[in-house]
Amino acid sequence: MRGSSGGDLLDEIRAEAAERGLSAYVTEALRFKRDRDRLRELVGWIQEEHGPVTEDERAAAVDEVEDLDAEHERRRATGRRNAGEAA
Repeated sequence: MRGSSGGDLLDEIRAEAAERGLSAYVTEALRFKRDRDRLRELVGWIQEEHGPVTEDERAAAVDEVEDLDAEHERRRATGRRNAGEAA
């Protein structure tokens, strides 16, 4: 079974990270982990100060993130199209 040992996982990561390199892949993974840890700390602090997040608040936040993602994708697509027109 793949992923069952550290060696298998490392082989998978090396294959995925081949183009940019293992060091860059690991750095990105560590940065992502650090950011998630900081976000969890922030959420904990906010909940201590203001109480737990309700399901409605969570759903509203997810909707807002999805709207932002859609806007970023729209701008990225428009930017690519405009860049092609300028060439």
